[in-house]
Amino acid sequence: MDNLESLVIARRLRVPIGDAPADSPAGWGETAARQLDAALLSVGFTCSPGLLERLASLRGESVIDLGVHVLAAVRTLAGDHVQHNAYFVDFPANVPDTVEFWAGLLRTALLDPVAATTVQPATLNLLDLPGYGRYQHSYADLLAAHAELVPLAGDRVTVLELGASLEVEARELYFSLAGSEAPLAEEDLAALRSLAAFCDGEPERIPVRENRAVVNEVRLAAGRPLLVDTVTDVLRLACGLSGGDVTLTTPTRFRSFRRAERRILLQALDGVATPAKLGDVPRHREPWKRLGERLHPHEYPKFPRAAHVFEVARGVRQAASLNGRVEAALSAGRTGDAVELLGDTPGALMRRLDHLLRSGHSAAAVLEAAESAATGASGRVLLSLREHLQNRLAPAAGRIFANRRGKAWAAPDARPPLGEEVLARAVAVLDEEITRRLPDPGELIVDPDVLDVALPLSGKAVVPGLGMLPRGSLSAVDGELLRFFVHWRQAERRTDYDLSALMLDASYGDPELISWTSYGNDFAVYSGDLTEAAEGASEFIDIRLAGATRPIIIPQVHIYSGEAFDEAAEAFSGFMTRDAEQEGRPFEPRTVRMKSDLRGSGRVALPLVFLRGDDGGWRAKWVHLYLKGHPSFNQVEGNHVTTSLLVRSIVERDHLRVRYLAGLLRAKSSAKEHTTFIGLQPPAGLPEDPRVYTPGTLHELIPA
Repeated sequence: MDNLESLVIARRLRVPIGDAPADSPAGWGETAARQLDAALLSVGFTCSPGLLERLASLRGESVIDLGVHVLAAVRTLAGDHVQHNAYFVDFPANVPDTVEFWAGLLRTALLDPVAATTVQPATLNLLDLPGYGRYQHSYADLLAAHAELVPLAGDRVTVLELGASLEVEARELYFSLAGSEAPLAEEDLAALRSLAAFCDGEPERIPVRENRAVVNEVRLAAGRPLLVDTVTDVLRLACGLSGGDVTLTTPTRFRSFRRAERRILLQALDGVATPAKLGDVPRHREPWKRLGERLHPHEYPKFPRAAHVFEVARGVRQAASLNGRVEAALSAGRTGDAVELLGDTPGALMRRLDHLLRSGHSAAAVLEAAESAATGASGRVLLSLREHLQNRLAPAAGRIFANRRGKAWAAPDARPPLGEEVLARAVAVLDEEITRRLPDPGELIVDPDVLDVALPLSGKAVVPGLGMLPRGSLSAVDGELLRFFVHWRQAERRTDYDLSALMLDASYGDPELISWTSYGNDFAVYSGDLTEAAEGASEFIDIRLAGATRPIIIPQVHIYSGEAFDEAAEAFSGFMTRDAEQEGRPFEPRTVRMKSDLRGSGRVALPLVFLRGDDGGWRAKWVHLYLKGHPSFNQVEGNHVTTSLLVRSIVERDHLRVRYLAGLLRAKSSAKEHTTFIGLQPPAGLPEDPRVYTPGTLHELIPA
């Protein structure tokens, strides 16, 4: 129950209290509520007037008990649940020159007769130097060396709203995640699984297959009919029941199923294993073989079509997939046949539209087929195609590819251009169909700060956290000082992460670096290199934006050695902004603008890039990418060329943003009986019962 409460607070920024009657002795509940609000302000949060009033009506003891959970949830959200020490106790002051620091350590080691036996100056290994990479002072020493942060108006204040009961809030979050039109991140799928086990019912429509697999786990346990219409739906469910990956990205070790479970799975499989759908089996041939060994289909002769699935997987029975037939037609130059084959799968046709238009077939015929297919494709496919086509108007710096875990690579764009008239007609078809599907927003109120937030067409690579925005979003950066941070704690073996920054000129060249090999320059300074984290370690980079000599700044986290991001006991990163006169500790939660966990199999994390505009102002563009990197010894010096190409491809891409949907919604607005608000955070004074869309619920704007 406590986990669900923390989940609601972190994801919805609402405190679930419900309608319990007021029971506070005079003054005691109000005093406790004010104390809680003061504690929240110290980490950059505050209670809304409604929440404060509701807390004041409770018993003081009840407020304190609730406050413990609320504070724990928001401190974790901001990254303040751990102690952030810095290698140099006075950071950002008194950070030595890199070479002088190394020379000082070497001199000290050579004067120590014991340490000198392990130091070979001819092949200097920094890890051999006593004191290198390990804290030389306690966290208490660091606190004593820094003045308390002086709160300023620019500090972050995130408002916590009054929520309904935990049951109601959890159900709303469950319906929002389960009914999402966009695929969810791994963390959201885990949250969905917890919510599904707690909540009754489910949304009428669950369009994303991975979400459906999670819901099916609960339906199977409750003896309810499964939601399956393809053979792959059954495979995903079997993976979920085995504690594996319902996205089918990583292999699952199937467990032994009970006889009743085997019968249900085979019955569901028999119901959907038509000859047309057997073509999906070869895509996941090996998992199907392993699952067959667990389900024993030969024991269930009354499900013959289920047995066909495993025959296809073993190669005993042939089944051509739709994609295979389409590719064969395109390879033979029979584009018309390919278009006809795709006619029964509108989404697949729309995804291939660019390819079909470049195939040499009549563009008019392809567009006519696309116009017919648009009404049957999902809203997310239409929006993704709309974004794709608007980027075909001009040659791209490069094509970027990213998998569901954010691992990315780039390649030159060798595609021939599409004609402007063709693009204009295709875009018009998409705009018309997307507009048709949007609801009447009533009175539409849009926060200008949200207009440049990208639409969340996929949440797979975006780890939930504080201040997180979808890939491609742009947000203003206020403050004179930009401070990056990373914190990690190793699970079993020595682990060394390195925070670095790559700074480029306007043409993405002339690199300047801040890392463990270069502690600082005239406007940036590094907090020092930590090489192990049994008790946790933090690194920081300060950048004074007014003095920055490069307009592009790319913070990144490298795994130098040890555990991967998703193997470590804990790993997260983010950034803070401060004004020049603010001092305080290296980590001050009320100045944190973004914090999220690090994960994925990549060895280099690129969360976002900072860009200076022509007006001198700075903005962040969110990239959410991971580079494969090397198994060990990753450094910013070794990957800056790859990083530059990836970042340029993201920065120069014209992402589809809230601005686009807001324009379509305004054109459709007619009724005034209700209000729709879209923004980063709902303001006070909205009309009663508005529809509110914030970054955490923007996926609900994607039409079905």
